[in-house]
Amino acid sequence: MLKSLAAAILVVFHPVHVTMTSVDYISGTDSIKVFIRMYYDDFLLDLSSSDIQVAYEKYTAENTIPGEMMNNYLNEKVNIIVNNKHLEGKLLNLNLENNEISTDLIYMTDRKPITITVRNTIMTGLYSDQVNMVIIRVNDLEEGVMLTPVKTEQTYSVKRRRK
Repeated sequence: MLKSLAAAILVVFHPVHVTMTSVDYISGTDSIKVFIRMYYDDFLLDLSSSDIQVAYEKYTAENTIPGEMMNNYLNEKVNIIVNNKHLEGKLLNLNLENNEISTDLIYMTDRKPITITVRNTIMTGLYSDQVNMVIIRVNDLEEGVMLTPVKTEQTYSVKRRRK
């Protein structure tokens, strides 16, 4: 019983290092919409260790992130590659609430993707137990994958499935 209680307490006090990413190809268009959610305090630590020059203390105190800075950070950490072409995302919105930061980005692409590679390195240099959950939806394909510091990318073959 004491071991169970100790294990439960450890789980409660151990922080969870996870992000959620949703990649949705918008059928009939030339765009991919990407939604990303992560913990704000973890994001600030990762931002301070990225290639982007940042005054970490300023954003911690103010609880704000400039859109251009967030756009640069996400384009550095989350890569979308369609048909072997690296795409640049454009930040559509940014929401900070209850220590979670949520973003929507749009990526312009080919109308007929054959392969889509998603690379997510958010916080992979900070935590060995980091998990970046990715859900991709393209045509009839809907798959989820857990990306980690060891496995940072996944390539999907997009083929229309016959019914």
